[in-house]
Amino acid sequence: MPSLIVRDVRNGKVKEIPLTKRRFTIGKSDFNDLVLPRQGVSREHCVLFKRDDAYHLRDLGSRRGTLVDGKPIGDDRRLEHGLRFEVGEFLIQFRDGGVGPGSLKSGLRSASLAGAPAAPASEADYRKARERCHALLLENKELKRVDFESLSPDEARRKTERVLVQIIRDLEAEGKLRGIDRRKLLKDVLDESLGLGPLEQLLKDDNISEIMVNRADQIYIETRDRGMVLADVSFTSDEQVLHVIRRICAPLGRRINEQTPLVDGRLADGSRVNAIIPPLAVSGPTLTIRKFPKERLGVEDLIRFGSLTPEMAEFLQLCVKERLNIVISGGTGSGKTTLLNVVSSFIRESDRVVTVEDTSELKLPQPHVVTLEARPANLEGEGAITIRDLVKNCLRMRPDRIVVGECRGGEALDMLQAMNTGHDGSLTTIHSNSPRDCIARMETLVLFAGTDLPSRAIREQIASAVHIIIQQARLHDGSRKITHITEVTGLESGVVTLQDIFVFKQTGFDEKHRVLGYHTATGNVPKFVQTLRRRGIDVNMSMFAVKAAAEGEKDGRGGGTRRRRRR
Repeated sequence: MPSLIVRDVRNGKVKEIPLTKRRFTIGKSDFNDLVLPRQGVSREHCVLFKRDDAYHLRDLGSRRGTLVDGKPIGDDRRLEHGLRFEVGEFLIQFRDGGVGPGSLKSGLRSASLAGAPAAPASEADYRKARERCHALLLENKELKRVDFESLSPDEARRKTERVLVQIIRDLEAEGKLRGIDRRKLLKDVLDESLGLGPLEQLLKDDNISEIMVNRADQIYIETRDRGMVLADVSFTSDEQVLHVIRRICAPLGRRINEQTPLVDGRLADGSRVNAIIPPLAVSGPTLTIRKFPKERLGVEDLIRFGSLTPEMAEFLQLCVKERLNIVISGGTGSGKTTLLNVVSSFIRESDRVVTVEDTSELKLPQPHVVTLEARPANLEGEGAITIRDLVKNCLRMRPDRIVVGECRGGEALDMLQAMNTGHDGSLTTIHSNSPRDCIARMETLVLFAGTDLPSRAIREQIASAVHIIIQQARLHDGSRKITHITEVTGLESGVVTLQDIFVFKQTGFDEKHRVLGYHTATGNVPKFVQTLRRRGIDVNMSMFAVKAAAEGEKDGRGGGTRRRRRR
């Protein structure tokens, strides 16, 4: 077994350290694998790591450097048997095979470590250590005297870390942390105490789009490349999950308890959060977090992903600029809000835009934007401000455009009335599975407003208010695409009439089970185009040309063109 012979130049003491890990850190901090508590040693001075079946030495930006032959090393240095390097006042020799101190033993007292290295702790032992550290942290008298509300997050973390380091050191001296990574233990307990526990690292991973905590020991994640998978992290107990939920609710002014066992909110980065606890959640506190991309997606990104074509983007830009009323339809998780963000970016900068949402998610690039957010009732069941209340209010705010994050109740009637009374160019989203279902869904939602309007009157409102329906879908392979761009053409025999302008035609699956298909125009020219041309607006008619299958067939993730095989 490889080892390090460490000599303290100041007092002449020597000890041998077996290298049992692929990554072995050296420094002054207590959580290095080899702790050298001297003035000339940095907190994390250098690291030994195994690569290509050999150990290499790398300096970690230490102040005095890691010296070999009296000179600081620059790039990684491969360690040969017998090579010596200096870390502050310590002389260290690498031995390949661990056959004893060798030349450094001459005239010195060897102090080899006795016994074999401890085996890695089991998951159950590690969880018990986390629970023990957390309990001791809560009982610590020094921290009980600290007013954490008056401290900055960084200062609170420093004070807590100092106490936790001593707790871990005491447990280690008692032999209760055998085989446990102290650095990982410190980070996990700090995250549980001051942050969101194991969710911290998941929230930092840009590849993760959704986090689903089913119970303390079961966390599922949805990644952009692998879909739904079980995460390799967990909470220690239901109490820890509940602690994290309350930590999320506190800045929002919300409470979660047996009287109000569910809550909606958002994190500081805009991620949408839903939490539900017992007695409603039988398996334990449940948490769902929908993450949003840190960088705002543009229409070019959607074209690159294969969600739509340049011709469809050009058509949508024309619709928005010419103030047509647009409804984005789709199922849960189909990408309606993302598409609404992109479509809203086509609004002219001179327009005054008022957005209305349950939880603020839209990020419009225009300078003249007013954002309104609904408010739930308080613990007494009072003070709720609904989406419908905000839609009514925004009509008095002189908006050029009204953007409603989602119509899911009686606000659908107010939205239709706004579209019909001079607020052209409004946009909203709705849950439905097809353009025809979207019409039926809007009709149903209008009835939620409590008015006894006959069906024909509601359909007349829809036919005159809505111009374009964009159907967004999440396909079997997880890709998100616009499947229909449909024009509402009027009312005929009491039925709202529609015509598709663009559609997505699926042709099958490839060897990786990804959807194959292509977007194409249907050949139908929207009725409003003639009106625009009479007003002198130039419309590119080539965008409505039908695309042949061989030209347009692509895989489900926007990849290269694939021609059909001839039989």
